Amino acid sequence: MLKNQSFFKRRKILKSANFLELHPIVRYQWEHTEEGLVNVLIPKFEEKFWYFLVPARHLKKNFNLNLDELGSATWKLMDGTKNVDEICQELSLHFHEKIHPAHERVTKYMSQLYQRDLITFNEILKK
Repeated sequence: MLKNQSFFKRRKILKSANFLELHPIVRYQWEHTEEGLVNVLIPKFEEKFWYFLVPARHLKKNFNLNLDELGSATWKLMDGTKNVDEICQELSLHFHEKIHPAHERVTKYMSQLYQRDLITFNEILKK
């Protein structure tokens, strides 16, 4: 998992950037389900200290976030090498009318993921 930066520093970087030119990167580990979808593993605690206070036999270490077909395809493409515009184009080619209008839907989805701290952007990590 990646470390957080201050809200104001991230906000300053993102205010001056074009969203379609940003390079999203996932913050948490994930795994494939049997159906080929993505299951995001979100740790229940950020610090390992809390795991010692709660009995291990009653505790799963992660929350599971199961994504649908479109969310899974988008998640797999967020590797930090492709920008948002390239991801939208790839999803448009793969899903055609199912994801139309792609740019609006994908940017809204990524904004929600960013607000929930599930993704970040390479531009933030570099600064």
